[in-house]
Amino acid sequence: MRSLYTPVLAVDVMICRGREFLLIRRGKPPYRGYWALPGGHVKYGETVEEAAAREAEEETGLKVRLKEIIGVYSKPDRDPRYHVVSIAFLAEVAGGAQTETEEAPELRWFREPPSKMAFDHADIVRDGLMKLEQRL
Repeated sequence: MRSLYTPVLAVDVMICRGREFLLIRRGKPPYRGYWALPGGHVKYGETVEEAAAREAEEETGLKVRLKEIIGVYSKPDRDPRYHVVSIAFLAEVAGGAQTETEEAPELRWFREPPSKMAFDHADIVRDGLMKLEQRL
């Protein structure tokens, strides 16, 4: 049971190659079938950077190199289950092989956010694309 008094800490990872970014199609609720950034909850004893790298690899099969923080997203209603605060990272592929999983049965590279995105990930992607343009 989640605490009603303490927000849950999570990470989201915008994996980029050039001007493209990788999204997963969610295989589980909430937002089953919607596009999302790979990400998830930070485990006790884990840094947010470790959590971001772990979640990216678990959901995509790719090892990533984190480049910078896109932002912190903390609207209390950003997740319909409970209050989740997410630290979103910009990352690049550092190895591994792109692989679908039960949690992410489809992976696709995009240049623009699709219409059906989970949570507030369209906002994160827009912010990430602005940072990416500054880097390129």
